[in-house]
Amino acid sequence: MSPPPVPEPNGSTRFRTFAKYSGIAFQMLAIIGLNTWLGTWLDDHYQTANPWFTIALMLLGLLLALYQVIRSLTKES
Repeated sequence: MSPPPVPEPNGSTRFRTFAKYSGIAFQMLAIIGLNTWLGTWLDDHYQTANPWFTIALMLLGLLLALYQVIRSLTKES
């Protein structure tokens, strides 16, 4: 017994899927980028010898971006 055929998505569905995933990518870029920028600004403002603010906020941004991606993908699927 073979599985039922999967319907081919039309142009509108493909565009919606593309827009959804590219929007998620831009959200990740914004979250990580803003956190990194804030970390470098704090390092410059407090004149730290090591870039601890940059490293900490970059990692925090990465975790927040991953959380956002997982949340948005599980909510819509």
